[in-house]
Amino acid sequence: MKDILIITSYYPPEIGAASNRIFHLAEGLKNRSFRVSVITPLPNYPTGKIFKSYRGKFTRTSNEKGITIHRLWIYATVSKNKVVRLFAMLSYSFSLIWYFLFHKIPKTVIVQSPPLLVAFTCCTFLRSKKRKLVLNVSDLWPIAGLELGALKRNFSYRVLERIERSNYKKANLILGQSEEILTHITDLFPKKKTLLYRNYPDFDSPEISTLTNNDSGKIKMVYAGLLGIAQGILRLCQELDYKYVEFHIYGSGAEQASIENYIEAHPELSIRYHGEVSRDVLHKVLLKYDLGIIPLLNRIYGSVPSKIFEYAKLGLPMLYFGGGEGEAIVTEHQLGWVAKAGEYDDLNRTLSMIKKTSLNETFKERIKSSAALHFDLKKQLDSLVLQL
Repeated sequence: MKDILIITSYYPPEIGAASNRIFHLAEGLKNRSFRVSVITPLPNYPTGKIFKSYRGKFTRTSNEKGITIHRLWIYATVSKNKVVRLFAMLSYSFSLIWYFLFHKIPKTVIVQSPPLLVAFTCCTFLRSKKRKLVLNVSDLWPIAGLELGALKRNFSYRVLERIERSNYKKANLILGQSEEILTHITDLFPKKKTLLYRNYPDFDSPEISTLTNNDSGKIKMVYAGLLGIAQGILRLCQELDYKYVEFHIYGSGAEQASIENYIEAHPELSIRYHGEVSRDVLHKVLLKYDLGIIPLLNRIYGSVPSKIFEYAKLGLPMLYFGGGEGEAIVTEHQLGWVAKAGEYDDLNRTLSMIKKTSLNETFKERIKSSAALHFDLKKQLDSLVLQL
């Protein structure tokens, strides 16, 4: 049995695509006869506070479903102050260095990136001719930060670019969740070994339901996930034409309070916020809706929202509103509809053309079949194992 270590900044019981992606990777490798261990911070996302049952501890090690989890101290915060956020990333990096100094590290290590500084710490301290470093790149930083408006082209940006290139250079194999990510990396390092590893989830899909309990005749559209700045859900609430849809929202994040205030101030609009539910419950709840929407406030090069794959596995038709590679995937595999990124008139026009009768069981089963054929996680894991 081969030992393998995964280093990540997110892991269950934290919620979100990043933690789910790494959990399925760890579980998939365990099921393929690897002895898997994970290093991750004490859980704190998305609240920015250490979860109650983990407080008062510097480290915690546990065995969860046959995987050894080492949770390390981090200065948890959701502050928008760049200095505070930098300190938070550095605090986890310091914890990692401490761990590396006093523990034996397996010959194969998978490192999640971003955060860039955490990945840089791992790639710098664990680089060895006897060790295989695998970099799992889910977003292209600092490019994504620039497109989100979080970064500017200045000295700090150039430093981050050098860190990014250093990470790619040190890695023996790079996993990318989009073709755009792999294109960017191979443009910089043409000989680098890469593998497309989509964020396709691993769960048992509930049976498809066509019962939406909707007497209004409107399409019941749902968003479920992070209510952050990048998703632009508040703007979506403000711009939607409610002649065509009811809009239902699940999740939490930075915009939550603003969204709740907007809904309270506009009771005449067909919007409802349902709060946050567990992932298992959410999968059953989503099937009560006609259409899932996947928005991005700005098109981000390299980013492919994981909701595409989650909704596809559920057989939930989707309306993609974010541009880039995600748009191409939805169109190519006939998973739903696409509206031009950032153009709310086109979004409402697209919604007006969707017939509720087309959102039927036959269409939903076709989406599930297409997803299973093109994004199958088992095939991706088998391809990865051949490279390890």
